[in-house]
Amino acid sequence: MSVRVAHITTIDLSLRYLLLNQLRSLQAAGYEVTGISTPGPDVPALNAAGIRHIPVAMTRNFTPSTDLTSLLRLVRVMRRERFTIVHTHNPKPGLLGQLAARMAGVPIVVNTLHGFYFHDRMAPAWRKFYITTEKIAARCSDLILSQNNEDIQTAVREGICSPTQIKPLGNGIDLQRFDRRRLDPQVLAHLRTRFSLCADRPVVGFVGRLVAEKGILELLQAAQPVLAAIPGVQFLVIGPIDTDKADSLTPAIAQTYGMAEAFTFTGMQQEMPALYALMDLFVLPSHREGFPRSPMEASAMSVPSVVTDIRGCREAVEHNRNGLRVPLKDVQALAQAMIELLMNPARARQMGEAGRQMAEQRFDEELVFAKVKAEYARLLMAKGMAQDAG
Repeated sequence: MSVRVAHITTIDLSLRYLLLNQLRSLQAAGYEVTGISTPGPDVPALNAAGIRHIPVAMTRNFTPSTDLTSLLRLVRVMRRERFTIVHTHNPKPGLLGQLAARMAGVPIVVNTLHGFYFHDRMAPAWRKFYITTEKIAARCSDLILSQNNEDIQTAVREGICSPTQIKPLGNGIDLQRFDRRRLDPQVLAHLRTRFSLCADRPVVGFVGRLVAEKGILELLQAAQPVLAAIPGVQFLVIGPIDTDKADSLTPAIAQTYGMAEAFTFTGMQQEMPALYALMDLFVLPSHREGFPRSPMEASAMSVPSVVTDIRGCREAVEHNRNGLRVPLKDVQALAQAMIELLMNPARARQMGEAGRQMAEQRFDEELVFAKVKAEYARLLMAKGMAQDAG
């Protein structure tokens, strides 16, 4: 009899783009894997990959009545499915999913911490609220796996959990997929034409949701001095509009800053390795991260990065090794860092090469998968259920 495992995220996009390889790895190891999330357009891709999906609607904002409905639906699903392990991701499923798992009598509950939502710049009342929700969620956890080490220190300092309850996980990407040596030059040429990118002009790339929290407004402001110093720079912004968020932006924002001609917005794209390969420089001026994938992907593609000096980003980018780190919301420093690397291609190339080395040493997703499977095996053994594991 195989061990039944459910991974829960708010939206199906997270199951597909952040967790699918991990789910398939667990399945290959003998676990019976199910994904649970709000239904959406990515469910068919999950099913095509052999991952069963159960729809449970959840919101990404604080909505008490809707959240209660989601909690009760999760409890019903878990009682019906009789999962052995429930593994949650993101703040909302981390709370609702773990509460539901305990209410339904699930033997093992695991949470992956993708970065705390609260931060020091948040209003004290809201910060206290989110810390309290994390404490409640942690009381339901057999194990918390943190993508970055700084959040482990924060969790212990704020009394969210005990030091023995939380362990480092890291984050990883598919290094075979993100590898320049595997690219088709014709695909690169096609994408360059499709997005009207000139081969003789540098490209600065951004990958992420179109929300202010990702630093897009700072990027638009910093683009002005960059273009003044290096005329012709092209900015390639890849990522979806996130209408669920209060700070959602649209490509029209570039017109507000007089940057419409310099910025190309592509929306969500599937050919990410090739799109990174078109970049001379990757930029992520984000305000909050857990352990961002995009700088890891850029590094794997030998593209240097400029990121904000915040938790999560500090684990993906070493200053002066595979990129540069700049102070949060410092537009002048952001612009200067971009200019510095764009005007020194030899240094940028050296950082790109160092990035690929770092990716091979630290960012291999197989390292993450191995840790998850090892912890599952340990928890099953501790619960006297090892004989049921795959």
